[in-house]
Order: sequence, then C-alpha cells, then structure tokens
Amino acid sequence: MIRIAIIGGIGSGKSFISKLFGYPVFNADNEVKYIYKKNRKCFNKLKKKLPKFIKTFPLRKEELISAINSNKKNLKVISSIVHPLVRNRMKKFITKNKKRKLVILDIPLLIENKLNEKKDIIIFIQSKNSKVLQRLKKRPFFNKKLIKSLEENQVILTKKRKLANYIINNNYSLHIMKKKINIIKKEILNERNSSRY
Repeated sequence: MIRIAIIGGIGSGKSFISKLFGYPVFNADNEVKYIYKKNRKCFNKLKKKLPKFIKTFPLRKEELISAINSNKKNLKVISSIVHPLVRNRMKKFITKNKKRKLVILDIPLLIENKLNEKKDIIIFIQSKNSKVLQRLKKRPFFNKKLIKSLEENQVILTKKRKLANYIINNNYSLHIMKKKINIIKKEILNERNSSRY
C-alpha cells in the first residue's frame, strides 16, 4: 500500500484533489466533524477545559470558533484533545485499507502532528490567492480572524513545499485537473516496484 499525503494551505483545494485519485481518502476535517457530533467523551473533556465556551452536545462549531477567537491558546487546548482521536481513526482507516494499492491522506496538520512516514508520497497543492479566497467565502463559518489563527498553526508553506514529491497548481478546470492527477497516479503506481518500496 502506498500512502499519498495531500498537503497545502487553507482553501488550496486539498479535498477536491484527494477525491480525484479514486482511492480511499482519509479526510481529517470530516473525521473531526464526526468526533464533534458523536464523541461525548471528547465533549466532556473540552467542556472541562473551556467551560466558558463549550455548552452543548453535539459540539457546535460556533462555540469552538468563539473560544479560538477569544484566545489563540485555546486552539492548542482543543487540538490536544481532538488530535489523538483523529490519529486513532486514521490507524483504523489504514488497517481497513491495507490491501489497497493507494490510500490518500487529506490531513491539514499532517506535518505539524508528525503523522507522515518516510515512504509517504507528499503532494503539495497550491492555488492563486483569489481562488483560495473564493473557496473560503463559500464555507459556512468564514471568518478572517479564525483563518489567521489556523494558518499560524501550520508549518510555513514554503517549508511544506520543499518536502513535496509533487507540486500541483489547482487553478484549472475539473477536466484539466483530472488529467493532471491521472498522470501523477500512473507515475506513482509505475514506480511501485522500484527500490523506494
């Protein structure tokens, strides 16, 4: 099994690119949503640490946003509780799909949380600022202050870019992006039997 890690800045289109591979995708953002909705233990821990903000179960995103906007340190508090749960769900995903040729890891803080392995193929997604802003404005909780906090929590993008095996410019139509991904996918699968694996 080859692990493909999709990294890049907020709003670069990581989830969009991940789906184009046509293989199982571990989407960390979706996993976090699931945890907020279903995991009462997580809610209890967050409520204990941030009683002023966390009031209702299932966890409401606006309560978390309010906590982060109030104090940047609260993002670290939330992460310390949520990230271990995401890590466990990722392990289960890897085990479940161990017989697949490829799996896609769409994890915004993959590098920061040391979830990558040496053999992972890292693909960095970059996009024009105008396109990024366009995508972010479509999100239900678009908030410039929150986005700034999240961006500050990521490794500087130029450093991430240097770690990448491939760099994809996500500024084109769906048709062109599909072609680009198919070329990369074939290249990765053809290298499967090389010494790298």
